[in-house]
Amino acid sequence: MRNIIAVAALSAALPLAVPAFAQDSTYGAGSAGTATTTSAQADSGTTTAPDGTRAFGIEPYVGILGGWERFDRQENAGIPVQPNGYRYDGSLVQGVVGVNVPLGPVFVGAEGNVAKGIDGDIDWEYGAAGRVGLRAGESGLIYGKVGYQWVNFDRLGNDSRDYHAMTYGLGVEVGPKDIGLGGITGNSGVRLRVEMNTFNDAKSFRPMAGVIAHF
Repeated sequence: MRNIIAVAALSAALPLAVPAFAQDSTYGAGSAGTATTTSAQADSGTTTAPDGTRAFGIEPYVGILGGWERFDRQENAGIPVQPNGYRYDGSLVQGVVGVNVPLGPVFVGAEGNVAKGIDGDIDWEYGAAGRVGLRAGESGLIYGKVGYQWVNFDRLGNDSRDYHAMTYGLGVEVGPKDIGLGGITGNSGVRLRVEMNTFNDAKSFRPMAGVIAHF
């Protein structure tokens, strides 16, 4: 009976002992610096996100993107409908400026944009949007955005007015620190952005891609 109890106790202890041994071995193999850093952060009161990066901060940024937009041929924020099913479209180059506020594993932010049509029917676009999303490690972002956008068309003449409506979007930014790119709470760095936006309840689609530089 004593043997059975001893075996059962040993079996129960093994799953707990193995991870503890592995952790001790890891620290012994060269993670003492990480342990010291974590201890120092705890002593100084520094808050970290679940992945160990800084949880809070303010990150201003600027960026440049390129892309293309096509508008629905149906009634769209007062934009005149062209005959024969014609759809307004054109390629764009866009500048953005904004700020991110990391809040642990998530972030919030706001940005403004100005875009110039370089080919096609679009002359200018400009607007602003708020962003909210998840942090993927120190330098990755997955986000949604909601804002308001104005657009002017070359095709409608030099005196045409600006048409405006709500805009919505989804996007991703990546910039791994391990290849030399900075993080959202770092001093400086570059991230790559890919996003898709729409104008006035999915009445257009605008894929964009470019580079974001934060400081």
